Amino acid sequence: MVARVALVTGASAGIGEATARALAAAGRDRVRLVLVARREPRLRALAAELGGATVIPADLTDPDSHARIAEAVRAEHGALHLLVNNAGARWPGTFADTGWENVARHLAIDLEAPLRLTEALLPLLRRTAAAPDSAPVSIVNVASTAARIGRPSAGGYSAAKFALAGWSDALHAEEAPHGIHVGLVLPGFVRTEGFPAAELLARRRTRWIVAGPELAAEAILQAAGWEGRRPRAEVYVPRRYALLAALRILAPGLVRRATATGAFSTATRPRD
Repeated sequence: MVARVALVTGASAGIGEATARALAAAGRDRVRLVLVARREPRLRALAAELGGATVIPADLTDPDSHARIAEAVRAEHGALHLLVNNAGARWPGTFADTGWENVARHLAIDLEAPLRLTEALLPLLRRTAAAPDSAPVSIVNVASTAARIGRPSAGGYSAAKFALAGWSDALHAEEAPHGIHVGLVLPGFVRTEGFPAAELLARRRTRWIVAGPELAAEAILQAAGWEGRRPRAEVYVPRRYALLAALRILAPGLVRRATATGAFSTATRPRD
């Protein structure tokens, strides 16, 4: 079997690291990993642990990084079967206190970065999908339940993630004729290095809403249709969060009142 090439951004920790591990578990003879993040030592340690991977240290807010990543993948692998746009960040703060500057930095890492990287890699993804006997080709964008429900002090994050979700829907339709599946993963509260979730885990009534990064990684593989899974357009983590998104449409006033308390507002750092 020809090995499939998978690129994961934000791979040095959290959901990205868990996704790299899940992909590697398929077997080194069936997958070639490309790991992208800012922290090179963490990437190289993970690559060594997983038996080898292409390591590309990069700050995805750097405008020159996307073409450099695409050229590195083309030169070393000549194909790309899976792009996981996972790297992201959240900086809490009300709009009155943090203003446009905070919104802009969310847009830079949570929206512009995945769009520009996808643009740089799309020719290679299309060429891979068009090759004879090609394995399935997918793009998975990691958004957030904040792409469906806005909360106090997270407006900048929601602005970027709402836009990412809308763009993913359009890209899904645009790339289907080219043989590329586009999936969207919407995690809720996931326990990571940047979000230890100590307060939520300490209370019985909120402990159930916190998931581990491994569950998010499985959702990414499911959205991609990896290793015989049925490709999905949209996957929530945990799945019960889909009910909240539906409730936002059916009873927006109720959801706004519930989120206005800010009960679950917690600061997080970049995922990579």
